[in-house]
Amino acid sequence: MTRRNRQWLLQNRPQDRLKLENFRFHEADFILPDLEDGQILVRNRMFACAPTLRNGMNEPGRSYAASATLNEPIAGMAGVEVLQSRNDEYPVGARLVVRSRWEDFSVITPDASMSPVLRVPNDMTIEDAMGIYGMNSLAAYFGMLRVARPRRGETVVVSGAAGSTGSMAAQIARIHGCRVIGIAGGQSKCEWLREGARISETIDYKSEDVAARLAQLCPEGVSAFFDNVGGTILQAVVDNIARRGRIALCGQIAAYNSDSSAPGPRDMMKLVYGAVRIEGFLLSDFIPDIEQARTELVKWNNAGELVHRVDVREGFENLPSSFLDLFSGANAGTLLVRTV
Repeated sequence: MTRRNRQWLLQNRPQDRLKLENFRFHEADFILPDLEDGQILVRNRMFACAPTLRNGMNEPGRSYAASATLNEPIAGMAGVEVLQSRNDEYPVGARLVVRSRWEDFSVITPDASMSPVLRVPNDMTIEDAMGIYGMNSLAAYFGMLRVARPRRGETVVVSGAAGSTGSMAAQIARIHGCRVIGIAGGQSKCEWLREGARISETIDYKSEDVAARLAQLCPEGVSAFFDNVGGTILQAVVDNIARRGRIALCGQIAAYNSDSSAPGPRDMMKLVYGAVRIEGFLLSDFIPDIEQARTELVKWNNAGELVHRVDVREGFENLPSSFLDLFSGANAGTLLVRTV
């Protein structure tokens, strides 16, 4: 029986907001390749929808990551099973979380991967390896503990706090004895943060003045800020930052789905006189310590210290529409698409 390989291609580059028309479905017979040394053939079982994929769809030179090639499958993180291997580190049957392509079958060279390659332990599902123990949770771990560096008793603010990365960052700060304020959009998300994630306080940016609420809640200023959003929310925190405050820049989702660059704070001298540190980071900065971080996440989860929402969609055909839901807030937590 001939295998078919379904693909989602980038048909054209988005002009401002991403639309379904930017994607094109393609299907063809799949011919088993002759692998080169170091390569593996994988079956893509599940894809992670992450806002940062939008950056790679811009024109070359405008993307902070490698720009996607038109009429080629989109690349992103996937949960995969190894079908053939010429790499001793990744034998047939191994399950991995790795950067792959939006298609059923892909050839990957793990040693040349732009992103970390994570093995999925035998006692862990691919869903958990991409969800509560996945890339977003690991980014939250390193961004909070290695970049924001909160100290017990400090006030920590997290934007995009109900999202996959933000909710984990907020809980990690809580676990480390901080007072945490989560900024999220909508009453239900704020309720979940307070009641489910046990976050001290929340600000609903859809119905509240973020800057005014921060001034009210943080009379001595914000000690550490984990930013997933940027834009006006970043500015509101800078306006209320404490002396020697730390800002960890994880993402700038306010600017992802547009043609505009992400703006910075408007008053840099406030940061100078406040001795404020702003630092961006990537998960790839911390590859040697990833397994240690995942071990800690497992420990906290087993102790009942973490809650994590996973929004699993079914069907390869639903990849683009599911991805678009990220930019309207129509997802609840880590957004994954199971292909089979």
